[in-house]
Amino acid sequence: MGNHPSQQFFAGNVEVICGPMFSGKTEELIRRVRRAQIARQKVQIFKPAIDNRYHETNVVSHSSLEIAATPVIDAIDILKKLYDSTRIVAIDEIQFFDHSIIKIVKKLARRGVRVICAGLDQDYRGSSFGPMPELLAISDDVCKVQAICTVCGAGATKTYRKPSDNTEQVLVGEADLYEARCRTHFDYYGEDEDELLAFTVAVNPVDNQAELKL
Repeated sequence: MGNHPSQQFFAGNVEVICGPMFSGKTEELIRRVRRAQIARQKVQIFKPAIDNRYHETNVVSHSSLEIAATPVIDAIDILKKLYDSTRIVAIDEIQFFDHSIIKIVKKLARRGVRVICAGLDQDYRGSSFGPMPELLAISDDVCKVQAICTVCGAGATKTYRKPSDNTEQVLVGEADLYEARCRTHFDYYGEDEDELLAFTVAVNPVDNQAELKL
């Protein structure tokens, strides 16, 4: 027979803020959260427990803005710690979660929750980071922010890791380990060049064999 006038409808959606390190992703997430709090909307903020660079619990930006948050080990813990009255869920450093975070985000949006996510879209090799590709695909709004290249001062979209013996994708660190770089000054690793050469030879083996002999 129709909706009752007293019922309030909440439309869920997924917002993703992405970019390299030092681009202001967390700052933008905090800005959106604070606007929601001013509007008296119930907000909960979560972050992966692995990210304790600045604070054990608070979400802290590189510019020292911070806001209280709940650290969680697994994505499912977000649902376990969620209040029924929560209308907005903010998740910082979302790239550190496994792919189960996609199901959690979808579930929250279906419930009518506004989900604000911030994270690195690329790792230090320039490859997609964790669940980010699928998260970007299902999002309703994407804000891709840039940093400043430490080499030339141009807009930076890449995160460069300083030389290290650790080649794992996840290595939590700050300016001691990472720099923001533009595409021109980003270090493309040697194996990428090898793959490109192999692809070129495969596409046109005759011409390329002649070039290789030269």
